[in-house]
Amino acid sequence: MPPDLRDGRIVIIGASLAGLRAAETLREEGFAGSLTVIGEERRPPYDRPPLSKQVLLGRMAADLTGLPQRREVDADWKLGVRATGLDLLGKRVLLGDGAEVPFDRVLIATGTRARPWPNSAEAALDGVFSLRTSEDAARLAKRLDAGPRRVLVIGAGFTGSEVASACRERGLEVTVAERGPAPLVGALGGTLGELAARLQRAHGVDLRCGVTVTALEGDGRLTGARFSDGSRVDADVAVVALGAVRETDWLAECGLAAGPRGVACDAGCRAFTMYGIVTDDVFVAGDVARFPHPLFEYQLLSLEHWGNAVSQAEVAAHNMVNPESRRMPHLAVPAFWSSQFGLNIKSVGVPTFSDQVVIAQGSLREARLVAVYGYRGRVTAAVSVNRAKWLEHYERLIETAARFPPEPGAADQPETLGPVPSDVPDPKLLSHGPTVALTGYLPDRRLTRVRDT
Repeated sequence: MPPDLRDGRIVIIGASLAGLRAAETLREEGFAGSLTVIGEERRPPYDRPPLSKQVLLGRMAADLTGLPQRREVDADWKLGVRATGLDLLGKRVLLGDGAEVPFDRVLIATGTRARPWPNSAEAALDGVFSLRTSEDAARLAKRLDAGPRRVLVIGAGFTGSEVASACRERGLEVTVAERGPAPLVGALGGTLGELAARLQRAHGVDLRCGVTVTALEGDGRLTGARFSDGSRVDADVAVVALGAVRETDWLAECGLAAGPRGVACDAGCRAFTMYGIVTDDVFVAGDVARFPHPLFEYQLLSLEHWGNAVSQAEVAAHNMVNPESRRMPHLAVPAFWSSQFGLNIKSVGVPTFSDQVVIAQGSLREARLVAVYGYRGRVTAAVSVNRAKWLEHYERLIETAARFPPEPGAADQPETLGPVPSDVPDPKLLSHGPTVALTGYLPDRRLTRVRDT
C-alpha cells in the first residue's frame, strides 16, 4: 500500500452497519492514519432488522441490539451530532454543533430515515409511530405491551408487514392500509403479493388494499383514521410505514450527484459529481448509495439490504486505501430476507427487474415455493418462501445470465407450468418505496441552471 494511502485523515459519515464495517475494514487493510466516525444517533452501531421482529414481539430489548465489533478500530467516534454539509474544495465535513472535521478521504454512509407522515399536526398525535431507530422500536414496543384496542399500519411493504405480523402474534387487532394492489407487491410483484394478501387475511389482519389514509384523527391522542374510500377505522396506535428517505439533504449544493434516490457512484464506490465526473476522495456505501450493476443493464441500484451494506462498505474501504490497480468492484448479487406470519421469505437478485415470473418449485397454495423472475429471457431474481436452501442454485443462474424460464430440475414438480407477468407496479402506485430501486441517472435540476448561465 502506498504511504500516502496508508496514512492521512479518513472520515466516515454514518455510524450504522456500513460505517462500522467500513471502519473495521480500513484497519484490516492497514490504514494507520486518523479515523473519525460521525453518527447522528447517540448509540454505538446497532442492528436494525430485529427492531421490527424480536423487539416488537418483546423477545429482545431495543438497547440490546448492538452490533459486535470484529476488531478494534481505533477511531474518534463523534456520536449524537449530525453532518450538515460537505465542503469538497476545503475538504471538511460541517457538523450541526458548529464544528468542522477535515479529511483527505471521506465515506458517505448516512443511510436512510423513515418517511414521515405528511401532516405534521397529525404525526404529533399521541399514538402515531414510525419505525427506524432503536428508540422508535422501544417506544412502539412499550405501547404494544399496554394492549391497544387496534393498531393501524399504514403501508404494506416489508416493514409494515413485519409490524402487522408482530401485532397479530401478540393477539392485537390490526388494520393494514396499502395504496397498491397487495402487500409486498412493490418488492416481489403481483404473484407473491397475492400470496401475502391471502396470508395476512388468514391470520386475522383487516387488510385494505387500493386505499390511502386521508387523515389521522384525534384531539391530542389518536382515535382513528379516515380512508380514501370514505370508510373509517377506530385505532389508538398507528404505525407509519411509508418507506425510507435517503439521507442526502445535507449534501445539497455540495456538487455531488446526490438526490432523493441517493448518491450516485461507480462500481468501485467512488461518488460522482453533479456533472457525472468520478471523484477520487469521496466514496459512498450502504442504503444511501446508487451504483451500476452489469447484471441489471448497468442501471443504478439503490438497495435497503443488510448484506449489501456490509459488502459495499468493505469494497469502499478497500478502495479508499489501495491504488487503482488493486481496486475492486462491488458486484455482489443483492439478497434480503424477511420473517412474517410464519413464513421465511428470502430473495436473491432484483425481483422488480423483471417482466415474468414462474413458480419453479413448490406451491403457492401451500406457501412453500421458489419463484424465479426473468427479464428479456434471462433469470434476474429468485424468491423462496420456506424453501431457502435452493437459492444458492438460482444465484448462480443469475450470475451467469441463464436462460429464463430455467430448466426443470430434480425437485418436486411446480403447480404451474409456465411463466406469467411479474406485475411489478409503478412505485407511484405504492404507499411505500420499494426496497430496491433501479433507475437511470436523474439529472440534478441545478445542472440546467448551470447550463443557462
